Amino acid sequence: MTCASLQFGDDRNWEVYPRGVLAAGIRRGVLPVGAGADLLLDSDVPVGAGLSSSAALGVAVLMALAGLHAVELDPVPAAEVCAEAERVQAGAPTGLLDPLASLLSRPGEAVLLDFQDLSWRHVPVRLDGWALLVVDTRVTHAVADGAYAQRRASVEAAAEAIGLPSLRSATLDQVDGLPDELRRRARHVVTENDRVLAAVGALEAGEVERLGSLMTASHVSLRDDFEVSCAELDLVVDVALAAGAAGARLTGAGFGGSAIVLLPASGAVPFGNEVRSAYRRAGFRSPTIAPVTPSAGARRLDG
Repeated sequence: MTCASLQFGDDRNWEVYPRGVLAAGIRRGVLPVGAGADLLLDSDVPVGAGLSSSAALGVAVLMALAGLHAVELDPVPAAEVCAEAERVQAGAPTGLLDPLASLLSRPGEAVLLDFQDLSWRHVPVRLDGWALLVVDTRVTHAVADGAYAQRRASVEAAAEAIGLPSLRSATLDQVDGLPDELRRRARHVVTENDRVLAAVGALEAGEVERLGSLMTASHVSLRDDFEVSCAELDLVVDVALAAGAAGARLTGAGFGGSAIVLLPASGAVPFGNEVRSAYRRAGFRSPTIAPVTPSAGARRLDG
């Protein structure tokens, strides 16, 4: 495989991702032995912004290779290839969430993924009169850093301590008996699982303000129990709530990256002005702000 990028120039570090996908795809039998390609990357997904740029790259590369070699992809095996590529080649202990989201997304819908049985369903997102904004804090996020692995290890240790294969079926009563740090990490997971289901209910009922409240509660838990937020992310959330947002939270693995804000569409421009002013006063780098909508996932573009 030969690789080139319109974004990275002479920086070759990014090549571990497509090369990892090729190797994992062959290793898992998803791609034929001898598969390869001349690859040119062009992307407008911000790198290091907590928006799963590495998963987007991996899925796009795998779909391109599959198309070149006439291979039909199933979502779960395809996601496993991409996750393995990140773990083995890039040293990032990630799972299937990001590649499956890239593979399964549809316009105007969210994806509810159940990792207990690897099932999914699509949930309509109706936000008439509301805007979703992604605020890139400009604090570089990298899941290959040690802090992300530490959180994952803590979650696994908590499940082992209470005798469960995962925290999926854990209760708050079980979690409360753990040592302090494990208790807080596990409490976030247990309560976040409940918030996900509640958020699905809010979307299905068209209860946007309830959805926003759940987003904010999620951020508080990520900040206080999981401890993956930072001053820049917290400032975005505080400014958003003061500006009348229904809710806001960090998105992705944290430790920098981006926040997502749900607010009335008429408040998008005033909020942008407020958060940039707040960043200047705090001495932070100016954030970038972009509206987002639920859109289609990875696919081949013909023509």
